[in-house]
Amino acid sequence: MLHALSDPVRLELVRRARGNPESTCAVLADGMDVPISTLSNHWRILREAGLISMTVDGRHRRIRLRADDLSDRFPGLLDPILRLAAAESPNSEPL
Repeated sequence: MLHALSDPVRLELVRRARGNPESTCAVLADGMDVPISTLSNHWRILREAGLISMTVDGRHRRIRLRADDLSDRFPGLLDPILRLAAAESPNSEPL
């Protein structure tokens, strides 16, 4: 899990997923200057690490942060990481 969060792009995607439950990949990645193929790889890493779940809805992929599962497995870990990321990123939106 920590390896998946060690990349700034993935960390920002997780932050956005936390604030926008059940959003699409496109909505969460809006405004990020990252190629789609690279974003696809980031989503895969986050999914394989158990941080997110992805469901197909027609042509869209919906992302859900698995916050409850993560809190059960790693109590008190996710929120401080996301708060620290928000404090260090001038372009990120507050949680």
